[in-house]
Amino acid sequence: MKIPTMLSEIDALPSVQLGDYVLKFELDDLTPFSQDIAFKELRETPENRENGIRELRNLLSQETNLTVPLDNDDWLIRFLRPTKYYYESAFELIKRYYAFKIKHYEIYNGLKPSKEENIFKANILSVFPNRDQLGRRILLLELGKKWNHKEVTLDEVFKGVVLFLEAAMLEPETQVNGAVVIFDMDGLSLHQAWQFTPPFAKRIVDWLQDSVPLRIKAIHVINQPKVFNMVFALFKPFLREKLRNRIVFHGTDRDSLHSYIAPKCLPKEYDGTIELPRVSGNEWYGLLLKCDQEYETINNYGYLKERDAKDAKSKKNKK
Repeated sequence: MKIPTMLSEIDALPSVQLGDYVLKFELDDLTPFSQDIAFKELRETPENRENGIRELRNLLSQETNLTVPLDNDDWLIRFLRPTKYYYESAFELIKRYYAFKIKHYEIYNGLKPSKEENIFKANILSVFPNRDQLGRRILLLELGKKWNHKEVTLDEVFKGVVLFLEAAMLEPETQVNGAVVIFDMDGLSLHQAWQFTPPFAKRIVDWLQDSVPLRIKAIHVINQPKVFNMVFALFKPFLREKLRNRIVFHGTDRDSLHSYIAPKCLPKEYDGTIELPRVSGNEWYGLLLKCDQEYETINNYGYLKERDAKDAKSKKNKK
């Protein structure tokens, strides 16, 4: 069975039953709301779509050292939407996306949900089952008192976020409307703050600014203690103005958070009113696990010669 936007063939659309609620990826066509956003903000018209796909495919066909699913229109659109159908920009984004995977080979090598159970079992990383009032996915990271840094490393957290956003890239609604991230830093300790390093900070910022084919519309930091200032100081030198302006610090001011994300879209712990069940990291893991084959297929593309060279070097070093 071939599902539009997915690269692999799977038996059925993955889903997990949570009481009366079914957790699944939203792979349907755009809603009228999102069609309007796509037209107004992304220049999405039948003409731009057709031209963008054709010209991007032509550019990629000339990049002989890069292996990509050239014949898959839905895959090409993943990169055309965040670049507003400027196909040259989409082409550069694709190259950066795969170059980042080579540069950080140790993170991306064989990355798939079945290898990353630990981060999801820790339940510090989750996505709300609902979207915000603007149709955006909401990703939550709780890196304070809920995070045992001796059991879950920051590299594992990063891998979990990558897995989530790769899944989000499959969803047409998310391709158009984007995503927002909430960092709940309640209880962050000095020992936890020491886990953050300049190389880690640079990797995260480079990834967000240059290598993610998804519209990250805002990053909300809440419940942060004073020690968080030390953490943010590591990230600040690498931030360009566009991303820096999208980072908002709320502390414990829920009215401030609500001015960006409506209370009807937030759970009770953030003074929200939504009644959907909170989806645990473990429950998301169950859904992602059903897509292991999709991640394996994703890993079959990119700068394969460079990756194989990294593979060979890694095996040699282990002997």
